[in-house]
Formats: sequence, C-alpha cells, structure tokens
Amino acid sequence: MVKYDKAKKAIESLYEGTCTVYTGDKDKDPDTKETVFTETPILTNEPCRLSFVSIPATNMIDHAPRLGQAVKLFLSPGADVPPGSRIVVTQNGVTNDYSMSGQPARYVTHQEINLELFKGWA
Repeated sequence: MVKYDKAKKAIESLYEGTCTVYTGDKDKDPDTKETVFTETPILTNEPCRLSFVSIPATNMIDHAPRLGQAVKLFLSPGADVPPGSRIVVTQNGVTNDYSMSGQPARYVTHQEINLELFKGWA
C-alpha cells in the first residue's frame, strides 16, 4: 500500500465536494400495519468529487441531436456505498440528489460510482 499512498493523496487533493449517502428501508408500522419508508444516512459529509461528461446522442424518432450527461462520483476506496443508495452531493455551492446504479468500481487509490439524478425510491 505504501507505493499507492502518494497517488491516493493526489487524487484526494482534487476532492471539491462532500456527499451524504442514504439507504432506504421499508418497515411495517406495528400500530397501523402500513408500510413505512425510512431513509438512513450511512455516510455523512464524505469528501468527494463529481465529474461530468457530455454524451451526444441521436433521437431515433426525429433524428434530432440531443445531449446527455454522464455523472461520476469519486470517493475514498474505504467508503461503503451499497447499490441503490441515494447520494446527496454538494460541490461548488450546488447540491443535487443522485441515485447510483450497480457496484462501484474500486481501485487501490479511489472508487468511482456512476450516478443518475434521483427520481424517487423504487
């Protein structure tokens, strides 16, 4: 791990934001028997960095060009972010809610998580 310490510090020096990671649980209220949805923060104010890439795409119906955006979150390799989490990221004074799809790509120096704008719990 010693040979990766400098690389890890270099990557972490680029972290400009913080994130809070939430997991969602469905529980049954014992009194009303209703299913209640609760969010639990599992990471708070975790240093991170968002990266954005524009993706040109063509709509097959009207063949009009449209731009999409890929969002990637960079975090410390030790942060545990389960698939399906809601992630609130604040970077450069802007706060957005994201959801993630799939497993993070983990490296010795960092991890990368592809994000989408959060549209609600499934």
